[in-house]
Amino acid sequence: MTMPRPTSFLRRCARLIMLFCALVPSLAAAETGPLHPALWKVREGATTIYLFGTIHMLPPHADWLNGPVAQAADASDEIATEILDEDGNATRQAVAARAPLPAGTHLGDMLSPERKSALGARLHGLGYPEVALDGLKPWFAAVTLSTLPLLRRGFDPSHGVEAMLTEREAGRNVRRSGIETPDGQLAILDSLPRANQIAYLGEVIDEFDHIDPLIDAMFAAWGKGDAQRLAHLMNDEEGKDDPLLTRRLITERNRTFAAWVETRLHEAKPATIFVAVGAGHLAGTDSVIDDLARDGIHAERVQ
Repeated sequence: MTMPRPTSFLRRCARLIMLFCALVPSLAAAETGPLHPALWKVREGATTIYLFGTIHMLPPHADWLNGPVAQAADASDEIATEILDEDGNATRQAVAARAPLPAGTHLGDMLSPERKSALGARLHGLGYPEVALDGLKPWFAAVTLSTLPLLRRGFDPSHGVEAMLTEREAGRNVRRSGIETPDGQLAILDSLPRANQIAYLGEVIDEFDHIDPLIDAMFAAWGKGDAQRLAHLMNDEEGKDDPLLTRRLITERNRTFAAWVETRLHEAKPATIFVAVGAGHLAGTDSVIDDLARDGIHAERVQ
């Protein structure tokens, strides 16, 4: 099967799936051997910070925690991830507070009859009731619908990068830190104007059958450490039709991550820190790597 040319919507949809650990299922793996995702490091004085682009949830037995990545994690005094929510309570509370529509409000009433019927058909085809998402805000319904086919493929979310790092380093009592909060992540989408949310859901419904192949292509590029290919898949033409979403979801967060790295580099106490954030934040133009370079900080490619 030939994968269709990714539209900016498909990139946007797949980007959401890959970047938000609170909402994302595991991704498909066509690779069977060891994976070698990209790894960078920055250094100032006696402080070294490794930068690793994650896919937040992975298939069982995905062999990525090896070689330079494993060595960097094992050598680090601290592991920093997008959020720190090991028991999931903060994420569940954020979803419960932000995802539901007000009482008496129905998602189906916001859609055209054609889109409402198509949404019901998509859900029915996956074995869910046709009104399964009717009590949810459009942005959350869109992300949920995007991920349902992948969940049905049987992947276990406990195999994500963050979970595996935690398991590997648990015996060393490594310091853990989160750069963002679950509620802050969800607020990015929850604060979008309602019209943008509905448009996004409509696009998910219309392009539903093309999501899986694009996600698989992104995973393959990640596993090979092909940052240029990943950037092309995720970023090419991104923002031309929805600059607000791109700015909030990507550009502003890249600056936040870069500022966090710079602050830690300049701290007086030396440290070795392993920073793991969504792979899309380290790929392409205006990435965290680019933001650091603009401030005179060179990131060396390690793998």
